[in-house]
Amino acid sequence: MTTTSHWTLQYAILVLVALFAGPVLSKLQTVESLPVTVFGLNASQTVRLIVEAIGLGLLCLFSIRSSLQMPDTGRGCSFIRRLILPVTGLFTLVAMDKTLHAVGLSLIDRVGSQQYAIAYTAALILTALWTTVAWFLNRDSLERFFSSPVSNVNHSASASVHEDTGETESDASHDDTDTVTAVPKANGDQPSTLGRYRVLKELGRGAMGVVYLGKDPTIQRFVAIKTMRLNEFEDADKLQEIRTRFFREAESTGRLSHPNIVTIYDAGEEDDLGYIAMEMLQGTTLKAWTRPSTLLPVETALPILATVADALDYAHQQGVVHRDIKPANIMLTNNRVVKVMDFGIATLASSSRTKSEMVMGTPTYMSPEQIAGKKVDGRSDIYSLGVVMFELLTGHPPFSAANVSALLYAVAHTPPLKLSALRSDLPPAAQTILDCALQKDPVHRYRRASEFAQELRSCLEKLAA
Repeated sequence: MTTTSHWTLQYAILVLVALFAGPVLSKLQTVESLPVTVFGLNASQTVRLIVEAIGLGLLCLFSIRSSLQMPDTGRGCSFIRRLILPVTGLFTLVAMDKTLHAVGLSLIDRVGSQQYAIAYTAALILTALWTTVAWFLNRDSLERFFSSPVSNVNHSASASVHEDTGETESDASHDDTDTVTAVPKANGDQPSTLGRYRVLKELGRGAMGVVYLGKDPTIQRFVAIKTMRLNEFEDADKLQEIRTRFFREAESTGRLSHPNIVTIYDAGEEDDLGYIAMEMLQGTTLKAWTRPSTLLPVETALPILATVADALDYAHQQGVVHRDIKPANIMLTNNRVVKVMDFGIATLASSSRTKSEMVMGTPTYMSPEQIAGKKVDGRSDIYSLGVVMFELLTGHPPFSAANVSALLYAVAHTPPLKLSALRSDLPPAAQTILDCALQKDPVHRYRRASEFAQELRSCLEKLAA
């Protein structure tokens, strides 16, 4: 069952309950003898009024939840998500009016038939206008839902890239196939297709480029397409470096097949636009829980961190170092699945690089050896995950400074803050774990991320005991 039909089915069931549960229950003989009355109604009328009010209330709550949580796919779900509140409002008005007239509620007489009719008509017109406006503003989503897939003129080129890659999410070196057909444009600079993927809409912009929502018309799968405009670099050497880094993302993560690492489906280049098609995720990154006011419970944070450590251990065993572990690169999906994302500056552990090339990452989460431009391995990711752990537990990073230079110096030479300086309710075992993970010398850290995960789970067991 598709996501759209899943939400639609639930909505249809609640509509049927709101329409028929009240009338059916009110006709039962056992209901007629109940000593329940409101507003001077008999038992059957009271039960019908209450049941229909509950049904409509549940429908309204579901509609609000749908408008907030239904995936924004740019097509069917997007249209339903934006129409569900006005349509539900219109339906609720009509259903309540019919119920009031059916049970002969004296409230209408108390308000006055004329005044009630005026108020009802005004509310009906306003809700109908709301529905009409929402329909017109979002009709493009509906049109895309029923439109036929765009034929792919570069399918063979894309397929060959996919076969070479076989891989997943990162900025990595890759031998991609050049295409000779220009990519047709839609909505200004937005391409209408990339390889075999149809581009539906823009999802966001990052440091590397634009991320689009796409769809593979062959298997009807939605994907996130990460792109980078390659013709903006005039320096040939710089262009080659950027291209290499971009496709290294596909090469390095392509080694990996793990339930907690984002999957890459394809990579390629069209009309000077490099792209990587990856698994489409719906959820929230850990960045949302790194403020003192939004911290996760310790019992929730530790299992998430342990899952990330297990995923990193798997990557390290395949020779892949992430190099940019931070809360924004770890997502908790709507299905409560942890996903490690964006191996955008990952490097193969066996590759040789100059020191200047090695200094990449986000300063707050970089390991001392990464800052020094030394060769890094999985223990660098362990250090970065330790910083993430500190921030998830306290809402503050273990190091802070007035500028980047001072921050880098602090990471390389200054002992981190103690958990007790920010929170007194954390278990001592958490500090012990961090003391090991945040060692300046990688020799003194956990040898493998799996050891980090094991210690986190042991800490969790002590808390539960």
